[in-house]
Amino acid sequence: MRLFSTVFAFLLGFATLAQAADAKVYHLTLATTWGEQVPFLGTAPADLAKLVDTMSNGRLKIRVDSPNKHKAPFGVMDMVKAGQYDLAYTASYYYKGKDYKLVFFTTVPFGMLISEQYAWYNYGGGKELAAKVYGEHGLISYPMGTTGMQMGGWFKKEIKSLADLQGLKFRIPGQGGEVMAKIGVTAMSTPPGELYTALERNTIDAVEWISPVFDLAMGFPKLANYYYTGWQEPASEIQLLANKKKMDTLPADLRAILETAVATVGSQLMNQATNANANAWANISKDYPNVKVQQFPADVMAALKKAAKEIEEEQAAKDPVFKEILESQRAYIAKVRPWTLMGEYGYLKQLEK
Repeated sequence: MRLFSTVFAFLLGFATLAQAADAKVYHLTLATTWGEQVPFLGTAPADLAKLVDTMSNGRLKIRVDSPNKHKAPFGVMDMVKAGQYDLAYTASYYYKGKDYKLVFFTTVPFGMLISEQYAWYNYGGGKELAAKVYGEHGLISYPMGTTGMQMGGWFKKEIKSLADLQGLKFRIPGQGGEVMAKIGVTAMSTPPGELYTALERNTIDAVEWISPVFDLAMGFPKLANYYYTGWQEPASEIQLLANKKKMDTLPADLRAILETAVATVGSQLMNQATNANANAWANISKDYPNVKVQQFPADVMAALKKAAKEIEEEQAAKDPVFKEILESQRAYIAKVRPWTLMGEYGYLKQLEK
């Protein structure tokens, strides 16, 4: 916090000096994937706009448009590429159908934890690889928060072995869905607004959404008793995507202010997510005592890991840049994971004695 305060004070002073030389007001437009009703993800863009306005003494204004306005929650990256908007707040893996490499900058199955991914991005070559990938699309990407570890889903029946998953209708989208499909699951992409009814009416047998705060709001604890721990999205980084040509028109001080505000709001969001999930899980535990937190059996996890690796290798064979990023992340995990296990995991295991 002291670092943010110091940087904030410096930038305010810098902005005041710059304002004397350049009183022009710059305007940016931002399209977001999430509406304001979505916990913390929905309010982050407005927080960014307010902070930028304050730090720039009103010289940089951001207009935020929600999905109700732009009508394309999963099309905001394309709108920024086309110049319809200057900024987008979204998750990169939504666009893997256009460029599969983008998944690495949100999260991948059996990938890095939050702290590991941030370290890779900032100090392990991730930022440079992101610039290469997003540069192909005329974009700049800035990490702007994370929802953290995602849970593995709500199941009406306990999963005791790999056989229990065969033909099971499971709403799980994205790369996780591809992995599940490879081991015999019927992976569904049911729209969010239909999930509760689909689970209630047995149109689907299980559902993967996000984490306790989001899952509680969807009502899933009312319908399913088995809540499985995650593997498919261990970090879930959210991005602010910017049109590079537009960013190049900003004065250096305003660009620095925007980048600092993005980091500040991103850090705030990560803390909000941890707090909100803790509160939500406390409520689930109290109000739905039949809910049991489970881990997938060993044979299921082995099959999932094998399938995830096969999918990654298939993509790597098609795209040399995908292969470059995959190898970079695998190498970084090999380096950082021993410390994660020694440090945080070691501490938690010690408490169990």
